[in-house]
Amino acid sequence: MKYSENISTYNYEVKQSKFIAHFIPYNLYEETLRKLKEEHPKARHFVTAFRYLNEYEQIVEHSSDDGEPKGTSGKPSLMVLQGQSIINGAVVIVRYFGGTKLGTGGLVRAYSESVNIVIENLEFIEYKKELFAAIEIEYSNVRLIEHECNSFNVSIIEKVFDIKIVYRIKSDESNMKNFLEKVSRVVKTL
Repeated sequence: MKYSENISTYNYEVKQSKFIAHFIPYNLYEETLRKLKEEHPKARHFVTAFRYLNEYEQIVEHSSDDGEPKGTSGKPSLMVLQGQSIINGAVVIVRYFGGTKLGTGGLVRAYSESVNIVIENLEFIEYKKELFAAIEIEYSNVRLIEHECNSFNVSIIEKVFDIKIVYRIKSDESNMKNFLEKVSRVVKTL
């Protein structure tokens, strides 16, 4: 699975119909859809598709044909996202009708192609499940722990200084396991 934090737009034209495809990270979906409807009041359709991971690591997906014939626009757009294993992303395709009917096959091709092209030049990041942990350390080991955090690509989210120090950390599964093994003699996992 992969995701992109970037935004991309592409204009695609078929028989005078304009398809303006927008790829956005899922967290910007609602806001972007609202803005596009304001910016394009004369557009005929706002076809959408999205996929994201919920808090249980399940993929949630949805698509909307927005008035196009059933199954000719939203589903093909979603299928492109599925085929590319994209998560935490959404597409909104704004369509201006050009006067010539494309037929169901033509619509499927036009929507699929516009989504393929809009994601073509995006940079994607491989998704890795992040783990969170809390560790307790002595003051004398702060430098060592911070050095090892950098070495193993472990992010320190929070530092609490009291009698002992507690760090709240996060990283992908593999790095977290290796980090905790390396520092096991000087930390206590909470």
